[in-house]
Amino acid sequence: MQVLSSSASGAGSRHRRGRRVAPTLSEINVVPMVDVMLVLLIIFMVAAPMLQRGVQVNLPVASRAQEIASEQLFVDLPVSYRTDRRVFIDKEAVRIDFLAERMRQLTVNRTDKRVYLRGDAQVNLQELYEVFDRLREAGIQDVGIISKLPGEQ
Repeated sequence: MQVLSSSASGAGSRHRRGRRVAPTLSEINVVPMVDVMLVLLIIFMVAAPMLQRGVQVNLPVASRAQEIASEQLFVDLPVSYRTDRRVFIDKEAVRIDFLAERMRQLTVNRTDKRVYLRGDAQVNLQELYEVFDRLREAGIQDVGIISKLPGEQ
């Protein structure tokens, strides 16, 4: 096949042989993949804090409560304990039957085996003692009860 073209001076025509072929892409374009990954990263960064909600516990008020200075292990005992028999260890739901074993797992490498209990003000004393018994079964001897100061939200 011949392609004819005329020059600007009108001197004649040039002949070309063959077809013009576009060069093949030998590299993968990663820009769209990076864009998608950045969008997913932003979505997960925004969604992750929304997924980590704490357990709603209405703490009792104490006039001489003190601040806890160091990072400790917290066990939450919500009002719903009466119906579902679950406590929360740092926002992880655990049935009361498995509390002792889970606490053993969490404190096996810890030198400080103190646990702080955040119990709802509506929890009765029998429910509190059930949790104490399970914590003692796990080898926890020091259990603190968290309260809030008067006027604290």
